[in-house]
Amino acid sequence: MYEILGKPFGWILFGLFKLGITNYALLIVIITLIVRLIMVPSTISQQKGMAKTQRMQSKIRKIQEKYAGDQRKIQEETQALYQREGYNPMNAGCAPMLVQFVLLFGLIGVIYYPLSNFLHINSDTITALTSAVQALGYEAPSNNTRLYELIVIEHIGELKEILLAGTAHVVGTGKDAVDVYELIKDIPVSVFELIESVGFSVFGISLGKTPMEYKFPALIWLIPILSTITTLASSAYSMIKQKQSGAVNSQAAKSTGCMTIFMAAFSLYFVIRFPAGIGVYWIASGVLGLLSSVIIGQLYTPKKMLARDMIDETVERRSRERSIIYSAEKNN
Repeated sequence: MYEILGKPFGWILFGLFKLGITNYALLIVIITLIVRLIMVPSTISQQKGMAKTQRMQSKIRKIQEKYAGDQRKIQEETQALYQREGYNPMNAGCAPMLVQFVLLFGLIGVIYYPLSNFLHINSDTITALTSAVQALGYEAPSNNTRLYELIVIEHIGELKEILLAGTAHVVGTGKDAVDVYELIKDIPVSVFELIESVGFSVFGISLGKTPMEYKFPALIWLIPILSTITTLASSAYSMIKQKQSGAVNSQAAKSTGCMTIFMAAFSLYFVIRFPAGIGVYWIASGVLGLLSSVIIGQLYTPKKMLARDMIDETVERRSRERSIIYSAEKNN
């Protein structure tokens, strides 16, 4: 899945790279911003959902008061109400969550395989470069073979020096001896220069490193800390707005609340165990998501959306009534 979803995201990043944006962290922030802009209609739809939920609460309370003590009847009438209103409390937040996961796995695919999915270097060249760094003794942490492209990036300068020297560079002895120069001698210098032209670090933190490789409080641990803070801030704001809308006790509010808390824990787990580039995405996503919610929340408040919903319903009802009257008059 990482490799499949990573390819389209890789082409988008490569297009931005060709426009002159060479820092990988900035590229991740930009593509996250693009996706957030695409999600604006979905966010507005969520605001409408909050308004409708607020309106539904008063109707549900009337049903509960009317059939107090008869839980079965309350459920039947509530479901009938949902059907009449075209309302599904389980739909809250599903679409944005799906987009988040697609983006996440796509970025993981690009971050794990930047040479193939982002820079589109052919597989034979990547195999030669990977064999070279392994021969030099640079092994992937915990034998995670998916990290070898990142290891190549970290040591591309050393490999380039061996290539330009133009002489044998033997490591190991006896049967284990390997000539690194022989492994990479057919690779054009332009490939090394292409890899070197991309900034795969931010504030001195390599985007291919994972926080688990370092003891706390190393600088790289700022990424999971900031990621968790921004995710929780976005989640807290969302739950506060739900409470203000009167939807906090609804099934939809509980579902959304659980999912937002889960996302904070999920992001922390991923950012600690995965390359730092994933953490850059989570931070950008949390900040941009919060800004989006605040701005759209001010432009499309539940009260405004509720008023618009009531107006639309009134117009629709009167239109149906006129249609019925017209049909009756025509038949007579």
